[in-house]
Amino acid sequence: MRKALTWLLALTVFIGTLGTAGAATAAQPEARRTAATATDIKDRLLAIPGMSLIEEKPYAGYRFFVLDFTQPVDHRHPDKGTFQQRITVLHKDVSRPTVFYTSGYNVSTTPGRSEPTRIVDGNQVSLEYRFFTPSRPDPADWSKLDIWQAASDQHRVFEALKAVYPHRWIATGGSKGGMTATYYKRFYPRDMDGVVAYVAPDDVVNDQDSAYDRFFTTVGTKECRDRLDAVQREALVRRDTLEKKYTAYAADNRYTFTTVGSLDRAYEAVVLDYVWGFWQYSKLSDCATVPADAKNATDDEIWNSVDTISGFSFYTDQGLEPYTPYYYQAGTQLGAPTIHFPYIEKKYLHYGYQPPRNFVPRSIPMRFRPGAMRDVDTWVTHHAHQMLFVYGQNDPWGAERFRVGAGTRDAYVFTAPGMNHGANVAGLVPGEQALATARILDWAGVASPAVRSDPSAARPLARYDARLDRTGMEREPGLRP
Repeated sequence: MRKALTWLLALTVFIGTLGTAGAATAAQPEARRTAATATDIKDRLLAIPGMSLIEEKPYAGYRFFVLDFTQPVDHRHPDKGTFQQRITVLHKDVSRPTVFYTSGYNVSTTPGRSEPTRIVDGNQVSLEYRFFTPSRPDPADWSKLDIWQAASDQHRVFEALKAVYPHRWIATGGSKGGMTATYYKRFYPRDMDGVVAYVAPDDVVNDQDSAYDRFFTTVGTKECRDRLDAVQREALVRRDTLEKKYTAYAADNRYTFTTVGSLDRAYEAVVLDYVWGFWQYSKLSDCATVPADAKNATDDEIWNSVDTISGFSFYTDQGLEPYTPYYYQAGTQLGAPTIHFPYIEKKYLHYGYQPPRNFVPRSIPMRFRPGAMRDVDTWVTHHAHQMLFVYGQNDPWGAERFRVGAGTRDAYVFTAPGMNHGANVAGLVPGEQALATARILDWAGVASPAVRSDPSAARPLARYDARLDRTGMEREPGLRP
């Protein structure tokens, strides 16, 4: 039954694709022939119907293009409007494999390589997730923001670019991007030759999040956990004093709190993100920067520690607005963590962990659909093929993760010891690192005979480039994958 449904959805998208983007689609076969026969890569890309150039940026050894691609707002009804979706292409050579990357959020318009792109020494196509600006339909029908529509965006981009890049493709992404790559494989299992999903949460049952509570009782060391817990509690004990500082801070920066409802709600949300945010972005060694004696710390020391890790600007209207699409999805399909704080007395907690609904303007309707994640989880658990999941030992988002079971083939789940939300293949123990690298090379069709016979010989094919291969994470406030 599931195979029949997948086939029906794929057929629906195929039929819809024929009518997308108006008259441009009618010329698609001829344009594809032009794209295949043109010599300059820019000409080939721009010969694709619906593709337009925003800018080309030079980078040694590559060509880098920022483009717009015309997409239907609704892949089930492609005649009901289109929007421009931002993509970038880091072009190496049409004879190389291609990595399809998405962060699940905005796309960067600065040249960069994902880890799989460096491993296979390939091209990289990066896609902005629908409804993140500027890739947002106008007017925005938020009911068209779901994981199937987003997977169908990727499918159309792949179909459009396959004639230009005819060799193997691998989908990848980190965090929400890893989730996105997984959902794409679930709905269009034949598009990609492999998937490398980093730190991808799998919130199967949204109202059962005890795995997160267990995680926070064992992560790191007791000394570090106690420091963090004490600062978090102290920030709530001193709520009246620190909220006066918050009020002045908001006034100075013209911040408002209409979406979340009040400054008090925003303050508690920031403070309750503190422990999670530390483990998501910091290393165990960073515990040395956390006040050791919270009760005797100054107000500024408590404020600065919370602001550095959680960010008092985030739950303002101005901080939340760019991430409305994420919170909408968290509250309609993806789910969101709900954790508890046994070391904080109830009198200090006014709201507890707030649901995604509180972070989306009330003008946008939301209804949670619990079947979406159960469907994906079941598919991955029993049908994953040529998929690799990488998690960080100290990353809270890995507490609920994808697993592979009976029925899966050539699928792996690895954990990088001591790593946080920036976990990658390079951070795995040597045997798993070699195996993961070898599988990625093989899926991309560029594994040497030596690697195929002995995975320990596997190495990235491209040299490290400090500008292209930035591995450090940019700390982003707010509880988001």
